[in-house]
Amino acid sequence: MATISANLQQVRERVTAACRRYGRDPGSVSLLAVSKTFGVDAVAQAHAAGQRAFGENYVQEGVEKIEAARRLGLTGLEWHCIGPLQSNKTRPVAEHFDWVHSVDRLKIAQRLSDQRPPGLAPLQVCIQVNIDGGANKSGVAPGEALALAQAVVALPRLRLRGLMCIPEPASDFDSARAVFARATDLFRALQAAGLRVDTLSMGMSDDLEAAIAAGSTMVRVGSAIFGRRSYPAGG
Repeated sequence: MATISANLQQVRERVTAACRRYGRDPGSVSLLAVSKTFGVDAVAQAHAAGQRAFGENYVQEGVEKIEAARRLGLTGLEWHCIGPLQSNKTRPVAEHFDWVHSVDRLKIAQRLSDQRPPGLAPLQVCIQVNIDGGANKSGVAPGEALALAQAVVALPRLRLRGLMCIPEPASDFDSARAVFARATDLFRALQAAGLRVDTLSMGMSDDLEAAIAAGSTMVRVGSAIFGRRSYPAGG
């Protein structure tokens, strides 16, 4: 059975190979290890293999893991909240996480800004865009992304970093790349409007190559690092 360290190395090699194939600098794409449903022991193993950025979908689980990692003395960790965020969950995110990828309405951004402790660095945020119009997907419509981005920039305890998207699974590489390219076009439109954004969070275990080909700067990989997830009954 492959270890987390070996899996991490394979994913890093995939990222590097994709960057070279599509004329990208391998240093321009960062790896976010999605540790949801896995315990702090898995985070510790990835940390020992040099991974520092971790993504969590569920707020309570993420906060408990952040605190457990602190008790273990794991240093240099960067925690990203990547799941849909409800208004009643913004405070623990503002108090514990370093990044939020899933801002999709101004109310959430305002609460995160208001609840971010003054002693912490500004919360790094990405706006989640429903780039392919999926009926059950979170995210702002592409046509509304610029206005939301401009409003987020004005909030004092946040720093807008860019966009995140989770399109529906595509049937082939070219289809996936085309959808990701729409997000890249939107990202460039934000830059053209004068917003200083630098992060395009897109691509997961099954489609990271297509995302990198389209311009992703951060891929979110879980199962290819930690293995297949088992969810609790009803979860």
